[in-house]
Amino acid sequence: MQILNWNSLNPAQQTRALQRPGTDTDAATTAMVRKILATVRKDGDAAVRNYTQRFDGQTVAQTRVPAAQLQQAWQQLPEIQKTYMRRACDNIKSFHQAQIPQPLAVEVEPGLVCQRLIRPIERVGIYVPGGSAPLFSSLFMAAIPAKLAGVGSCIVASPPGKDGKIAPVVLAAASLCELDEVYCMGGAQAIAAMGFGTTNIPRVDKVFGPGNQWVSEAKSQISQSPGGPAIDLPAGPSEVMVLADADANAKWVAADLLSQAEHDPLAQVILLADCWQTAEQIEQQTKRQLALLPRADIARAAMQNASFIVVDTAKQMLEIINTYAPEHLILQLQNPRDLLADIQNAGSIFIGAFTPEALGDYASGTNHVLPTSGAARAYSGLGVESFVKYISLQEASFAALQNLGPVVMELANMETLDAHARAVAVRLQEIP
Repeated sequence: MQILNWNSLNPAQQTRALQRPGTDTDAATTAMVRKILATVRKDGDAAVRNYTQRFDGQTVAQTRVPAAQLQQAWQQLPEIQKTYMRRACDNIKSFHQAQIPQPLAVEVEPGLVCQRLIRPIERVGIYVPGGSAPLFSSLFMAAIPAKLAGVGSCIVASPPGKDGKIAPVVLAAASLCELDEVYCMGGAQAIAAMGFGTTNIPRVDKVFGPGNQWVSEAKSQISQSPGGPAIDLPAGPSEVMVLADADANAKWVAADLLSQAEHDPLAQVILLADCWQTAEQIEQQTKRQLALLPRADIARAAMQNASFIVVDTAKQMLEIINTYAPEHLILQLQNPRDLLADIQNAGSIFIGAFTPEALGDYASGTNHVLPTSGAARAYSGLGVESFVKYISLQEASFAALQNLGPVVMELANMETLDAHARAVAVRLQEIP
């Protein structure tokens, strides 16, 4: 980590200070993912098994996890964990239930009604990363809004661990969410199987969930394939930007920074401080706490790319926020709401000393599947609307057609689309 004075940097140095590490997919990964997608599309289940053996070192004879194993995983959890998982789900459900979109109808002119209909996506796939930190909470963040939206079927994919099985806590989370289609597969091959379908794995219409570079690249490629599924949003390494002033608790700010750094060596950590002393205090606390973390090696690698930036004014803070468009934005300021109206680009905002980012990661109720890599300039995080489609409808009476038809015919003629104009004219000519 390094402390930088923003006003002492030239434009090129300012750009480097905000540069995200490792966001470009190398050509070899792109080519390999393309090959995996093509092979799974051609060879189906056999290809999934082969790639699981190759990349995960596991032979999975039965990809689908029996429902009894899901229930067993839930039953074997300690009661306190069950209670807290239920509470997190209740909060997520409460917040997302308020998001359920409603149909609308507008009579735009007499006799001409336009409507917007809402239909759930029929089938979705949810990817849950495994590895050293099985992210069962990501399953909650996709499954709960999917259920509220009325999605007909949700299937889950998660990679096998060293024992050849999905992490029990992920299976327990699936059971809690009342999902029974869970498949033991990971990586690009899992995205391909869900996106294209196999003999034993149904094809989905949209793929959700975070993942590593292979998963992200597979989602990107498959969404561009003819007949391929849609995806939730562009995804990259996780990131946090923290704004801190002299009133901020340095110990707490450091804990927030490290909670993001422990995700991934490529995680991005940026601090915007109002003075050099604030930045130094937080730096000292960060170093002290880093040594105590079980995942210190991962967090340390991420912190090597961290930027602690000293700025002079709130205006500068806002300019940096909106340029960078952080996934997570924490405001550890005396008057944080004073900035809200001018913050245009952020995935999720955490206000005040008592709102750590971890709250939103698990149990506040907001969704933690958020746009990264600057995509917050145009994308939102997951919500109920991510799992529905809108269908427009219009119905005109003859009187409405008589009234609006000449307008349409003239506009069509202006574009030299004669058949469009004729589709109106034949009706007006034949009906007295």
